[in-house]
Amino acid sequence: MQRRVSRCGRYPAGRRPRGTVSDQRRQVRRYERDRDEKGRPANARPRDRLGRPLPRGAEPAETVEDFASDDIEDALAKAVELWDEERFFEAHEVLEDVWNAAPDTDRLFWQGVIQVAVGCCHHQRGNVPGSVALFRKAAEKLAGYPDVYNGIDVEQLRVFAEGAADVVAETGEIFEIGYLEFPAMDAGPWFGSVRSR
Repeated sequence: MQRRVSRCGRYPAGRRPRGTVSDQRRQVRRYERDRDEKGRPANARPRDRLGRPLPRGAEPAETVEDFASDDIEDALAKAVELWDEERFFEAHEVLEDVWNAAPDTDRLFWQGVIQVAVGCCHHQRGNVPGSVALFRKAAEKLAGYPDVYNGIDVEQLRVFAEGAADVVAETGEIFEIGYLEFPAMDAGPWFGSVRSR
């Protein structure tokens, strides 16, 4: 009977002493971490349209990183435009400005809206567990709001998030779902519902 040997070749399988590291793992190439001007960790790697990091030196996708507005109504309009173009990663980035400026009573609502966008982004990336988790979190947060809130069809958002989470979780696969257009009831009250602090 031949004795099994672990991959590193020196110890029987499963009996390598704790704390030893194979030579292969020691030779991992490490990059210096990107830092901002205050020395905090940052990530200067270019990103693709879905927010995934690209190899260093690659050409980044054109995004809205430079979009900046002190006007929340402009930010909402830009987020809706991006959402309707199925650019969910960028829509969530812009919606975070809205969330940060929202009154405390609306912050959980905007977080739920953002989580629907991020769930769609994870779905576009092919990340089954991530999309299911975010759709469920979004549906849970939005369940505490009336069917229409600040001029947004919350029921439509919630039903979409619940349905997408259930189907993706059940099949374990990413499939071509029809993404929801931003569910504004009209072009009025939802813009006026958020004010800068």
